[in-house]
Formats: sequence, structure tokens, C-alpha cells
Amino acid sequence: MISNFLRFYILFFFLLGTSTTFVYSFSNNFTDQEALLSLKHSISKDPSGVLDSWNNSINFCHWTGITCSRRRQRVTEIDLSSLNLAGTLSPRIGNLSFLKTISLNANSLHGFIPGEIGQLLRLQHLSLANNSFQGGFPVDLHGCKNIRTIDLENNHLEGELAIDFASWSKLYMFAVDINEFSGSIPPSIGNISSLRILDLGRNNFKGKLPTDFSSWPKLDEFSVIHNHIDGSIPPSIGNISSLLGGIPLEVSHLAKLERLSLSGNRLSGMVPLPLYNFSSLSIFALDNNLLEGTLPSDLGFTLLPRLQKFYAENNTFTGTLPPSIANASNLVIFELALNNITGPIPNNLGSLPNLQHLSLAVNPLGENMRPNDWRFFNSLVNCTHLKVLELAECSLRGELPKSIANLSTTMEFLYLYRNHIYGNIPLEIGKLVSLTHLHLGENFLTGRIPQSIGRLSKLGGLALYGNSLAGTIPTSISNITQLAARYLDANVLQGSIPSELFNISTLEEVFLSNNRLTGVIPAEVVLFSHCIHLNLSHNLFSGPLPSNIGSLKQLVELDVSNNKLRGDIPATLGDCVMLEILNVEGNLFQGKIPSSFKALRSLVLLDLSNNDINGSIPSFFDEFRQIVFLNLSHNKLVGEVSKEGLFSKVSAFSVIGNSELCGGIQALQLPACPEKVSRKKKRAFSQRVILLLVLVPLGMLLACLALIYYKRRNSKKFNDPVPGLKDDQYPKLSYQDLLRATNEFSPNNLLGEGTYGSVYKGVLDSVEHVLAVKTFLAECETLRHIRHRNLIKIITACSSIDFKGNDFKALVFEFMTNGSVDKWLHPSPDQGNERYLTLLQRLSISIDVALGVDYLHHHAHDSIIHCDLKPSNVLLDQDFVARIGDFGLARFRFAATTSDINQAHLSSAGVRGTVGYVPPGDF
Repeated sequence: MISNFLRFYILFFFLLGTSTTFVYSFSNNFTDQEALLSLKHSISKDPSGVLDSWNNSINFCHWTGITCSRRRQRVTEIDLSSLNLAGTLSPRIGNLSFLKTISLNANSLHGFIPGEIGQLLRLQHLSLANNSFQGGFPVDLHGCKNIRTIDLENNHLEGELAIDFASWSKLYMFAVDINEFSGSIPPSIGNISSLRILDLGRNNFKGKLPTDFSSWPKLDEFSVIHNHIDGSIPPSIGNISSLLGGIPLEVSHLAKLERLSLSGNRLSGMVPLPLYNFSSLSIFALDNNLLEGTLPSDLGFTLLPRLQKFYAENNTFTGTLPPSIANASNLVIFELALNNITGPIPNNLGSLPNLQHLSLAVNPLGENMRPNDWRFFNSLVNCTHLKVLELAECSLRGELPKSIANLSTTMEFLYLYRNHIYGNIPLEIGKLVSLTHLHLGENFLTGRIPQSIGRLSKLGGLALYGNSLAGTIPTSISNITQLAARYLDANVLQGSIPSELFNISTLEEVFLSNNRLTGVIPAEVVLFSHCIHLNLSHNLFSGPLPSNIGSLKQLVELDVSNNKLRGDIPATLGDCVMLEILNVEGNLFQGKIPSSFKALRSLVLLDLSNNDINGSIPSFFDEFRQIVFLNLSHNKLVGEVSKEGLFSKVSAFSVIGNSELCGGIQALQLPACPEKVSRKKKRAFSQRVILLLVLVPLGMLLACLALIYYKRRNSKKFNDPVPGLKDDQYPKLSYQDLLRATNEFSPNNLLGEGTYGSVYKGVLDSVEHVLAVKTFLAECETLRHIRHRNLIKIITACSSIDFKGNDFKALVFEFMTNGSVDKWLHPSPDQGNERYLTLLQRLSISIDVALGVDYLHHHAHDSIIHCDLKPSNVLLDQDFVARIGDFGLARFRFAATTSDINQAHLSSAGVRGTVGYVPPGDF
């Protein structure tokens, strides 16, 4: 019974423990699944549908890219590399606590690298290369003590590497190349003895190289290419004084170093000689620095037994090229261009059976060589894998040997330009059937271009410019159907362009300038449908420029200058909207600048000079923003030069040699332009003149008749004589009122003076408008009997005694806002020249005066003669209605009696009024 109880007890606890483990396992598996689903949710693009399997229909351990542990069924690896996934990386990835490997490289993920990855204590491999992650380096990774590889190359990460590498004692790969990291290389990186691959290339690191390489005894690859590292290469990289078993420690622990890349920095000084003793090196890159010194004579015996790629171009190395290099039997690439290496070129280079790329360009190698010493060239025949041979700008002399035909049939690039090679191009060159680029430009080659060149069917670039090649262009070139660039300029080629050449539709750059080519430019030129640069300048081409030239939609440069082309510039050129350079200078083109040029907004240079182009300069040039220089000089252009846009800078254009241009900025010193009247405007102007000559006089006549009729009708209202002043009709003013109104007859208020009185401006509190006060009452007798709209209006009169007891008599008139006619006809200097009367105003004033005088002579109670009618006595109100004033000299003419006639004769004994004026009746 007791035994049964024990069995039950043991079974109970076993089941209890099993269920607890099951619940715990289930709970953690659910956490992993939720983390993976969150990762799937953060992926916005899955073109291959690889995440479609991430659903509840199957266990997450069987989802694509997921690996789980066998025992606990926990996620240990995520591998979704090269699937073109886009989106972000979910921070919940930090919940996969058993994760050891994250491989998401070669996708399009962006955003920040979540710091939660630092919670993955079991993480060993992190690969996020070739994505678009941003932000700084995930500093929380220092918690991943077991991490071995960190690969973050080719992202957009930035900032300094402010991390402590000491916590990663197992790290053997650290790659952050092709990012935007800055600052100096962290010194703590030297504490990782397990490091095998360290790639910091293509960033913005600056400062010095680590001074102690002895801390990396297992280092296989070290790269800091294309940064801003300066200073010298530390000697410690190849010379450590400690010894191990009689062998320098440096040699023993760096004996595995296979790749050392220091290219593209600012390193200077000598290369430490021990560096050349790394017999394990397969890649040694020192190019694009400021390094100096000579190459060791035993270079091929020490450094190069295993070396495959040696890059040292673009430094300042001197001395000769060591013949020992021929012992580097594994050498594939040897680049030493752009230095000061002198010759002779070793003639045993044929001992390099694996050589594919030999670049010795831009070195004075030929200066110590005898002319026609091409033995080194003959030895290269044994390099049966040679693809690239660069010997440009090496001062090589002599004739190009026929052994060129014996070079490897795998040859793809042959560069011999800018040397002193003369003679003919060997016919045998046609045997190099794999050539894609042949560059023999800027030598002294003569003779014809061989027809055999047409056998180079794979040729993409042919450059023979800058020689003295003669004859016609061989038609066999049309067999090179993949030709993209053809440079035959600066030779003495003759004849016309073979029509067969237009069958090469792949041509993008055609340079035939500076030759003696003749004939017309064929219309088939448009078959160069991919042409970007077309230069036919400095030849003898004649005839018109093909009208279908606008079909070259991709054309960026067109230069046909200095030929004998004639006719109009094709308007279809406006369809070449990508044009940046258009040069037709030095031809016989006529006509106007096409209006279609308005579409050429990408132009940087436009040269139309030295032609017979006429017409005006189009205004749309003002709106061209990209253009650097516009040359319109020496044509027959006419009209005005703009001052706007590019024409505002004298350095941006030239219009000299166009004698009929005018205007423009002052620096041009062109004559001023007459008022511009276009042909349409001239026609309209002539029509307007005719209409004006007919209608204006007619209109004025009708206006005068209507005005006279209107004023005559209105004047009848005032023809009856006015009875004497009534006490209640006019305001009663005292001397004191007028004294106050005129500011005590201040000179500042004086409006005018005459023989019989003065006129003052006054303002009365009891009257709403400004008044004119005349201190003479001799006119009362006259004005009390007359009333007309063209006569000065009297408001009241004053007969009083001033403060001195003298009689004071004055008339108060309505103030005339616009003063006298005399001040409009003869303004004073302080009034300026802006006051003037129009023709219609002058006519209206004359009619007003005539109506007023007519009223005085014929319609007043008694005929009144003004006797002093002049512009200063004709006043203008605010509406420019003329009012006759100043009746101080006026006389009455009553019914003729003997006594009156005698009195009139007596009163006319002297002429009265202004000098030069004779009143009516005084004759």
C-alpha cells in the first residue's frame, strides 16, 4: 500500500513538472511567433512573396528563412538575404532571445537599426549589408558579448564609432565600408586579438593609422581605402622587435595577412621595407596617396611570390621598374601608372603567364630607351591572358611593331596614346579580334587607316585623333556594329563621309573635326539615333545643314563650325531639347535665328558668330538661365539689344560686328535706339493719324458749337441787369472781419496788385469757402450791374472805417482755386514745368472769355468796355471755367450824345491798361 502511494506521489510530481515545462515552452514559443509577425508587419514590400508562409497554418519554425533549435523550438537564425525586401526592422526582434544569426543583407531596408538587438545575448552574426539603414552605429551592441561578425557595409550610417571594442573578445569580422562614418579610428579596436577582417573603407575617417598592428595576430584583411587618413605608414605594421623562436613576431603573426588596402588616402613618406616581406599577400594596394621612394630591386623575390594584385598608381615613386617583377608568377594585375618610374621596361615580362592587366602609363619610361626598342612588347606575346595594356604617355618612340598582331587574342584594351610613335598602323592589327577599345591618339602616325580595322567587330571605342592619317575614311568601319565612340579628328582625312558609316546606330560620339572632309552633310546623319556628341567642325563641308537634324533627340553637342555651310539654320534644331553646346560659327548661314530655339533651355554655349544671320535678337534669350556664353558677333543683326537676363553681364555674350544694333548695357557703347514701332504698329499708327486728322477737327468743331450753344443758353439767365445790393442779399462784413480773415492783410495772403488796388486771400468763419478781398471799391459801380458765369462773382462789399479813422472800401469775391491763366501759361521756376494746359482746355478758356466779353459788350444793362483784358485778369475756378476779373478800368458806353462823345474823346486822351493792349473803342 505504501509503495502504491509512493508511485502515485512520484507520478503526480512528474506530471506537474511536465505541465509547467509545457506551459513555459508554449509561452516562449508564442513570444517568438509574435516577434516574427511584428517583423513581417514592418516589411512594406515583398516582391517574391517569401513571407506569405508566415502565417498560423504551419509552425513558425517552418516559415521561410527561419531556423529553430531542435529541443526547445526557439528561433536561432533569420536568413532573408537578397530577397528585395523593403521596409524597416521591427524593434521586437530583440524579443528573440535565442537568436544567433541575423542575415538581412542585400535588401532595401531603411530606418534606424533598433537598439533592442543589444538584448540578444546569444547573437553571433549580424549581417545588414547592402541596405539603406540610417543613423549612427548601434552602440547597444556592446551587450552582445558573443558576437563574431558585424557586417554593415554599404548603408547610410554616419557619425563617429563611439564604441568600446574591448567587450567583443570573439569578434573576427568588422566591416562598415561604404558608409558615412567620420572621426578617427577608435583606439580600442586594437584590443581585439581575434580580429581577422577589418574593413573601414569608403568612409570619412581621418587621423592616423593604428600604430600597433601586433595586437591582430590573426588579421587576414585590413582596408581603409578612400578615407582621409594622413601621416606615414607606421613601421609597426612590418617591424616588431619582439622575437618568437628566432623569427620576428611581426612576421609570424602577420604571415597570414592576405589583403592590405590603403588606397585613396593622404598617406605620405616611404613605404616601410618590411611590408615588402609579407609573402602571404595576395592584394597590396597603395594607390592614390602621396607615397614616395623606390621599389626594392628584389621585389619579385620577397613580396610577390603569392601576390595577385599590386596597385601603386598615382603616387610619386621614382627609380626603375625592377626586372625581378618577372618572378611574380601569380601576378594578375600590376598597376604603376602616374608615377615617375623610368625605363627601360624589362623585356622579361613574358614570364608572367597569368598577367591580365599591365598599366605603366604616364611614366617617363621611354626616355632611357632607344628608339624602336620594342623588345618588351615582343615579350608580352607570351602573356596569353593579357586583356589590358596601358602604355600611354610613356615617351615611347619608334614605329609600332608588327608583332602587335601576336598579342593575346584576349586583348580588350590597348592604350598607346600620347607617345612618339610614327609610321603606319600595321595591317595586322585586325587580328586582335577581342579588342573593345583601341586608343592610338596624339602620336605621329601617317598613311591610311587600314581596312583591316573593320575586323575588330567588338570595338566600342576607336580613337585615332591627333595624328597625320590621310586618305578617306575606310568603309570597313561600318562592320564595327557595336562602335559607340569614334575619334578621327585632327588628321588630314579627305573625301566625303561614307554612307555606310550611318549604319552604325550605336554611335554616341562622332568626332571628325579638323580634317579636309568635303561634300554635303548627308541627311542620313540622323541614323545616329543614339548620338550625343557630333563634331564636324573645321572641314570643307558645303550645302545646307540637313533639315531633319532635329531627329537626333539625344544630342547634347553639335559643332559644325568653320565649314562652308549655307542656307537657313534648320528650325528643327529646336527639337533637340537636350542640346548644351551648339556651334555653327564661321559658315555662310542666312536668315533669322529660328524662334524654335526658345525650347533649347539646356544650352550652355551657343555660337552663331561669323555668318550672315539677320533680323533681331529674339527676346527669349533673356530667359535662358543655363547659358554661359552666347556669341552673336559679326552677323547682320538689327534692333535693340536687351538689358535683361544674360544680356546684363558683358562677359556672358558678344554682339560685336553687328553695325545696326542699338541699346543694351552701357559697356557695349552702342547707340541709343529710336522709339520702337513694329510694322503692325506702324500700320495702326498711320490709320490712327488719318482718323485723328479727320475726326479731331470735326469733333472739336462740334464740341465748340455745342459749348457755345450751351453757354449762350445759360447766359440768358444772367442777362437782366441786377438791381442794387439789398441788405439781406449779401453778408455784411466789417473792416475788422476782413482784417481777421486776411491775417491783417498779411503779405503772405497777397494774391496780386494793380494800379487801383490789391487782392488778398481770406478765410471767414461765417463763410464755408475761401474768399478773395480787393481793397478798392471803384469796381462796385460796374459789378453791381452785371452777372454772368464767365465773370468774377462778387460775394459782398465792405464800406467802413479802419482802425486809423480812414475810409476803407473793399470787394469780396469768390476765391478762384486755379489762379490766373497767366500763371498756367508762364509758370514761375518754383512752380516747376509740370503745369500745362491741354489744347481742349485752352479752347474752352478762349470760348469762356469770348462769352464773357460778348455779354459785357452786347447783353449787359449798359455796354461795358473792360479796358484791361489780359491772361492775368482771367481767373480759373476748380473746374477750369474762365472768369473775367479786375474791372478797375472798365467804362460804360451809353446812348450816343454829343456830350458823351466829347467826354469819351476826353477820357481817351491817354491809353489805359497794360502796355501792348488797346481796349475797344479807343481807336
